[in-house]
Amino acid sequence: MLWHELSVALCLVLVIEGIMPFLFPRRWQEMVVKAAEIDEKMMRAMGLVSMLIGTGLLYLIN
Repeated sequence: MLWHELSVALCLVLVIEGIMPFLFPRRWQEMVVKAAEIDEKMMRAMGLVSMLIGTGLLYLIN
């Protein structure tokens, strides 16, 4: 059961991640170039904040 739900979650992530490059390819390319210019420390902080928000939302939903 857990592997099925994890697989579904991964598939949804791929669908959501694919929306931007599909609908707005030029803007997505510009965003990727800007993201490449962000320093490693800031990128790690953004990743941590994203994980904490996701974890908090999962807690609230369940």
